[in-house]
Amino acid sequence: MSFFFLLQDSKKEGGRVPAGKRYLTLFGMDLEQKAIERVKTASEMSLRMYGRPLIVTDSGGKDSAVCREIVRRAGIPFELHHNLTTADAPQTIYYIRQIFREYESKGIPCSIHYPYYKGQRVSMWSLIPMKRFPPTRLQRYCCEILKENSCQDRFITTGVRWAESQKRRNNRGVFENYTRDRNKKIILNNDNVDERMLFETCTIKGKRICNPIVDWLDRDIWDYIQSERIPVNPLYEWGFHRVGCIGCPMAAKNRWTEFRIFPSYQRAYLRAFGVMLTYIQEQGIATRWKDAGDVFAWWMEDKNTKGQISLSDLELWRAENGE
Repeated sequence: MSFFFLLQDSKKEGGRVPAGKRYLTLFGMDLEQKAIERVKTASEMSLRMYGRPLIVTDSGGKDSAVCREIVRRAGIPFELHHNLTTADAPQTIYYIRQIFREYESKGIPCSIHYPYYKGQRVSMWSLIPMKRFPPTRLQRYCCEILKENSCQDRFITTGVRWAESQKRRNNRGVFENYTRDRNKKIILNNDNVDERMLFETCTIKGKRICNPIVDWLDRDIWDYIQSERIPVNPLYEWGFHRVGCIGCPMAAKNRWTEFRIFPSYQRAYLRAFGVMLTYIQEQGIATRWKDAGDVFAWWMEDKNTKGQISLSDLELWRAENGE
């Protein structure tokens, strides 16, 4: 059936295009089926390489919801996994608990990872003083420690998509390995069988990643959620465009709205900045930050104002970044 006739069929059905027809591509396979084939391939590799099922990482966001449904429809063995960042909104936590209860009742293993740093359990609020500088868009140590350190030596899926940013389009693929060494990074940006075989036979150990919906656009995500009636985080009904840590620097000016809705998180950041500032002052570093409020103001602006310190002024930051 031609693409033209699919469009005609969709108009006859009142605008709701049936699943399997909405996502027709020029290559003869719809986005849903392509994603299903990707997770099936990832599942085969996971069982062969690690002897364990594929892990579906679930952040509580819309992309994770779609990935979860794709894997369920693929009919493969899998586990669900959530990284507790300690800075997510309560609604996200309640949503994850509800989803995990439903899947556990069906026999699907579900797990929650609690973050550790330097051998001790941490939260966002204890991590900031330990690092001696706030998380920023350029220094997102919080993601690495609170989210990316779990699922070692396993094959996982994520909801990463190229449409989210140019950086992800340049640095993420359908299949990839997780490594901090850029020279050892392997990224496959297509579904070529020969390239997948090369990826599978690579001797580099560690975490492997499948991003089954990496080429989906925002409208594809929402069309699929609405058409297939997939339950999503209630924060989207509140008008949130992204679901993640409250106060994340990547949310830019939307952070002010988040803090108005969740003022206790602003207070938590202020307390953490206060402890952090005490540690900085104990190191004898000159700064015009007089209190936690000054740090918070700088952090929310996400830029340095005249007379304030920059990250490169902090000895610990220089040590961690090789400067």
